[in-house]
Amino acid sequence: MDIAQVAKEVHIASRSAKVGVLGNVSGYDNLKLHPMVEIESVHKDGSVIFNDGSVVLADVILHCTWNSTTTCSFFTFSRCKYHFPFLDTNGIVTVEDNCVGPLYKHTFPPALAPWLSFVGLPLMGIGFILYEFQSKWIAGVLSGRIGLPSEEEMMRDIEALYLLLEASGTPKRYTHGIGHCRMEYMDWFAGECGIPGIEEWRKEIYYATKKNYIVRPHAFRDEWEDEDLALKAHEDFTKCRSNGVDRTCIS
Repeated sequence: MDIAQVAKEVHIASRSAKVGVLGNVSGYDNLKLHPMVEIESVHKDGSVIFNDGSVVLADVILHCTWNSTTTCSFFTFSRCKYHFPFLDTNGIVTVEDNCVGPLYKHTFPPALAPWLSFVGLPLMGIGFILYEFQSKWIAGVLSGRIGLPSEEEMMRDIEALYLLLEASGTPKRYTHGIGHCRMEYMDWFAGECGIPGIEEWRKEIYYATKKNYIVRPHAFRDEWEDEDLALKAHEDFTKCRSNGVDRTCIS
């Protein structure tokens, strides 16, 4: 967005944007999104050819990696790359096209559970809440308080996920994307741990903010229409303070 304020045109080539989101980005006449494409070749005359056949004349190519935010940050996948050169599992856990697996609930490799686990692999979750719930589940499993399914059952669960992704045409690199079920995924951890799940007002605020971001990409932090939800949050926090802070209030 910042570059678009000074450049004649900005073209974003993103493999992680939703199919069908094509053309000018809202609020910018000179910012164009090319979804699900990659640069195929670059030529001396400045022409950039994408793998969908489209061509753009460019002065500068800027590579954006890691956790870069874009105008579509609410519905894209993180651009992180999973790489564990320090971890030797004799081939039990592999990384193929950015899919770490096989992992039960994106966390435990069945053949090495519970002694090896991964925290924070899922994409498009609500970071801190997800990490907290996931860590509590792992701690409960390691303590013996929470049981895991058998290795065979965990593998069946993983294979069912892979089949579902394949049937929906989802690329392997998006295996850890939980955007379509982020709330259910985190509530599942809470249920396993026997703790309250995500409060309804918090879920509503998340979706309201997501909607507001799409409508007001430049002012969503300053303009909103969910005062009633903010009031619910304030009431909940006040209740926590009056009762004394405990772990069920911190989520």
